[in-house]
Amino acid sequence: MISIHLRYEIDPDKLDEFREYGRLWIALVERFGGRHHGYFLPSEGDSDEAFALFTFDSLASYERYRQDSANDPDCVEAYLYAQRTRCIRRYERRFLTPLFAETDR
Repeated sequence: MISIHLRYEIDPDKLDEFREYGRLWIALVERFGGRHHGYFLPSEGDSDEAFALFTFDSLASYERYRQDSANDPDCVEAYLYAQRTRCIRRYERRFLTPLFAETDR
């Protein structure tokens, strides 16, 4: 299992646009076999930082998602939406191995 953690630097004046971007991708990741754990938007503290976390069964599954989503019209539209609205200034991606309680296996 592999989890992908995204850290976004967002435009705080375009939080509504970023929220819509997140809604689009939650459904898309799930459609491609991932489990999205949500977007985490600024509340207190930094106003220009947001996070997302999602999991795939394996790195190979994630790589298939990346290949397939690059040609999917809905995924392309979500990407273009972020470009048009300029709600994301930059992002970082990290790959993590989750550890769950024994009862969660």
